[in-house]
Amino acid sequence: MARQTRAQRRARREARERSMAGAELAVAGAGQRGGERKRPVRLAPEPGPTPERRQWSAPGAGFIRESIGELRKVDWPGQNQVIQGTVVVIIACVIIGSYLYLADQVFNKLVSKLLLGQ
Repeated sequence: MARQTRAQRRARREARERSMAGAELAVAGAGQRGGERKRPVRLAPEPGPTPERRQWSAPGAGFIRESIGELRKVDWPGQNQVIQGTVVVIIACVIIGSYLYLADQVFNKLVSKLLLGQ
């Protein structure tokens, strides 16, 4: 694809400006004579409706409303993920409990023989 010439780019830009001339754009100095053109100026958007004031609500109602909104955003786990997580926790508890029980039995014998002399 060949590069566009300056004249082609200018023609395309002028065609775009003509198509955009409407309610949203206003040309500054449109009534001037001569070949002098000014760039279009974007008008400010119309202000929207004013927000309504909230009526009085119970203390903490906003917190509860926001909490419910946040809970709706949570990606809740499926049943398989809950089951897998539960199994992992139970296995970890059994392993750690067994270790602590064995360590308690060993230290119980050690303390009773060495320190108490029984």
